[in-house]
This record gives sequence, C-alpha cells and structure tokens, in this order.
Amino acid sequence: MLKNILSPSSCAKCRVCCVFDREDIWEIPLVSDELLAYIKENIDPDIKSEKQGSENRMIMTFKDGEELAYCPMLTETGCILKDNKPFDCRVWPFRVNRISDTLCGITVSPVCESVSSLPLDKLSKFLLDNSNGTSLSDTMFAYAKTHPDNIKPYIEGYPILAVSEM
Repeated sequence: MLKNILSPSSCAKCRVCCVFDREDIWEIPLVSDELLAYIKENIDPDIKSEKQGSENRMIMTFKDGEELAYCPMLTETGCILKDNKPFDCRVWPFRVNRISDTLCGITVSPVCESVSSLPLDKLSKFLLDNSNGTSLSDTMFAYAKTHPDNIKPYIEGYPILAVSEM
C-alpha cells in the first residue's frame, strides 16, 4: 500500500513499528475475530489476546527486566501475516487519530523516519491520490467509521495531513 513512498527494504531494516515499550501497549494494532482465528489455527495456537470493543489486541510479553516487546508475528524475514496484516500495520506510519469529539485526522508518526522525513505536501498528495479509484485517506476514514475502536488518541506534535468528520 505504501510502496510509492516507502521501500520494502527500508521498512524491513527498521521494524520500529513492530516493537512496543510498556507505555505503548495502547498502540498495539487490533485484529478482527477472523484474523485472530487465522493466527490461532495457522501460526500460534497459544497466542494471547484481549477483547477491545469489537476487535482484539494481542498481548505482548515482556521478559524480566526488558522494556521492549516484539510483535509475535514479527520474524527474521518480516511479518508472518504478509497481506493479512491488521489494518493499522498496512497503513503505518499513517494513522487515524481522534482530534475532537467530532473530528478525526490522518497523521504521520515521526517514529518512522523514512516516511516522516518526506515533505508534508508529498505525504498529503500521496494520501489524497485517487488514481487507483480511491485514495488512501478515503480508505482510512471509511475503515475508521466502521472500526471506531481503532481510532487512536491524537498525540500532540504529530502532523495532521487530512481531516474528516466522525
């Protein structure tokens, strides 16, 4: 989805989006019941999760004394889910954030240096480009409306690239 602005090799080298510290637990992507069932049947029958709204959050395991936990779907060659990744993972480092009670916005996380270092006008054009029939911003806002549990709180300082009513 993001190959026009983020090379797969840059993404594979970094993997920062697949690592969470104890304060980032709320950022762990949510997975549908169907995807969780697929993971349990095909990848890890012992995967732990907790319900959040209509979706599920995988439980990350912190080893004694360690501050970081890696997504259990991360392997040496990248995400084992491939094209079945949760929506948040497919659109990272873009994210839908709740700006107010009535507005949500698409922001870009500064944690992804490859994308956040690009000019904001280039990122906005990429989000709004509908040459393939629909824009990424339309896709993200539509997903947010049908999956309100996936809308993250706005983090001060994250650039807002597009805005929509909720």
